[in-house]
Amino acid sequence: MAKQRKEKEKTEVSFFTRFLKRLLLIAVICGVIGGLVIGVLNAIVMMPGRQRILTPEEAVKLENVDCILVLGCFVQSDGTPSHMLHDRVMEGVSLYRNGAAPVLFMTGDSRYEGYDETGTMRDLAVANGVPIEAITVDPYGLSTYDSVIRAAAVFGYRRVLIVTQEYHLYRALYIAESCGLEAYGVASDPRAYAGQVFRELREVAARVKDFLFCLFAPTPEMGEELPAHSQS
Repeated sequence: MAKQRKEKEKTEVSFFTRFLKRLLLIAVICGVIGGLVIGVLNAIVMMPGRQRILTPEEAVKLENVDCILVLGCFVQSDGTPSHMLHDRVMEGVSLYRNGAAPVLFMTGDSRYEGYDETGTMRDLAVANGVPIEAITVDPYGLSTYDSVIRAAAVFGYRRVLIVTQEYHLYRALYIAESCGLEAYGVASDPRAYAGQVFRELREVAARVKDFLFCLFAPTPEMGEELPAHSQS
């Protein structure tokens, strides 16, 4: 009996070991396939934008550009722009001054009192010499997808110059192409940014997400009324 019990236990251990090995193999295969899918989708999103990222000198030579579309970013608790947002706005201001487009279009999240991306962007542009009548804001640019889709669907722009950091430009340009915008990009990267490794990793996932969004075309929030604090 003892011998039979030992053999049974040995068989059970052997079965469990084989099961774990198979489970590990399946996990590895799924990980490899998942990694390949993520890599392919990232390449698909990034590829179209490579030819549409211009230097500022090239950008100002474009004709009939409707607006310079500056994508929103984090605002500090004291209302000052983050370094990334500051650099995006200042690149947009420079392009406007050099005649790239007649409108500086600020898009970001300004739905709530106490947090106003587009108001912060507008104020910085005005402080640097851009006439307020040349600035349009969209407080419902809650994501890159929403910002770009709304630029076409709500504001009616057709030919735009998008300004953001280079790692972010590829996705913005892909979304623009998917919704029929003729878009070009100018990168605003005058300095290194803390936490950029994390942003790059997050962007990999965001490209997959927006590939699917462009495929299934969900409708972004289409609020037409601007919050009062965004108009002042």
